Amino acid sequence: MTENDPSGQNAEQARQAGAQPDATGLGGHATPHGGAQQAHSSEQQYNPWSPQAQTQTQQAPPPEQPAPGPYTQGHHIPGQQPPYTQPGPSVYTVPQQRQASKSTSGKLLAGVAAIALVVGGVAGGTVGFLTADSSGGGSVNALDAPKPAQQTGNLPAGSVESVAQKLSPSVVELQVSGRSGAGEGSGFVLSTDGYVLTNNHVVEVAAAGGQIQAVFQDGKKGTATVVGRDPTTDIAVVKVSGVSGLTPVELGRSDDLRVGQPVVAIGSPFELAGTVTSGIVSALNRPVSAGGGGDQTTVMSAVQTDAAINPGNSGGPLANMAGQVIGINSAIYSPKSSQGQGGESGGNVGIGFAIPIDQARRTADDIINTGQATQTFIGARVQTAPTGGAQLGEISPGSPAEKAGLKSGDVVTKLDDRTIPNADALVAEIRTRAPNDKVKFTLGGDKVVEVTLGGQPVTPN
Repeated sequence: MTENDPSGQNAEQARQAGAQPDATGLGGHATPHGGAQQAHSSEQQYNPWSPQAQTQTQQAPPPEQPAPGPYTQGHHIPGQQPPYTQPGPSVYTVPQQRQASKSTSGKLLAGVAAIALVVGGVAGGTVGFLTADSSGGGSVNALDAPKPAQQTGNLPAGSVESVAQKLSPSVVELQVSGRSGAGEGSGFVLSTDGYVLTNNHVVEVAAAGGQIQAVFQDGKKGTATVVGRDPTTDIAVVKVSGVSGLTPVELGRSDDLRVGQPVVAIGSPFELAGTVTSGIVSALNRPVSAGGGGDQTTVMSAVQTDAAINPGNSGGPLANMAGQVIGINSAIYSPKSSQGQGGESGGNVGIGFAIPIDQARRTADDIINTGQATQTFIGARVQTAPTGGAQLGEISPGSPAEKAGLKSGDVVTKLDDRTIPNADALVAEIRTRAPNDKVKFTLGGDKVVEVTLGGQPVTPN
């Protein structure tokens, strides 16, 4: 077991459990190349108004050419795994996970669709940056405010327009560069003194001496520095200096979301800062594993949405119709059939994933207060059981799992009232909880064991 793994697994075992190699070579999340990776020139993108494009559109196919069929190369064939790729230029493909074999131990996840972290392309654009409050007043921090009241209405109030007007001034484009590449993503303001919440994969390339510039909606610009980051949850906090008058977002809650509930996403897809899209909550508690390896594989119990999310949306807010942030847009599902030329992956196909804000605010609070995130763990290796559920492997001495009486070979089928279909679901559920939380594991069919979760600091690679 490795100390930072909530389940105690390592990278080698995760690979042995069935992770497929990266189809495009662009990397993933913690193994990937972060949010700001290899830059792609916008000149390589298709221009529908170019003379060549105009000529192409005027050349109709021969009359005898049959209409295109419903399938394209790479379409899914029943009984086979569909090919998955990363969305868009400068996005990082996450290896597809396969179901764990019976003989493999230490598997982090099986049977989960390959997920692509959505960071943008070449750094650029002309919007504003943000920085610390120079008014001389005290800091106002959204993380200190209590959760809003539980939703009770049958229909959400507000409109997409009102949400955009409320949130857009607080959304920032982050242009990132480092020794290994450059790119851009999104973030949103937590406090008047310049704290901004974003994804780890957006800023990790700049964590070792790189540069981050923040571009704000009203044209303000500032330099940002990394306060702390957590690859295991794909959350990071940066601090912007040189800009005053920042407007913090209002944080909502993610424990009362409903499938079908309208939501709005705001960010900088393909360097188009301030882009607003809308959709619904498509699913909840979706176990998603995105990139990385071993202890620092990103695993989240995600909010799934069909709001359009593309490269550059990473780190931006997903909001309810009251304009409250309920998630951080982080990953998309992008099959290989939507790949562009040159191995570049396609964009939105209507399946995006956001980190629930309840989990994000706890991690962000740890980072701001201590400079370091705290990871929740049980101290046991885990793999997907052949008949379903998460099978425990080696138990670390003195760990929460050992103290609770859990044994190697135990199969966890539920955590509290949440069904656990595989190893990834167990890891995701553990990471959504806080250290010292007491949870109930259902083993097999009926045995219930109470476990007090542990906590340990995360040291990013």
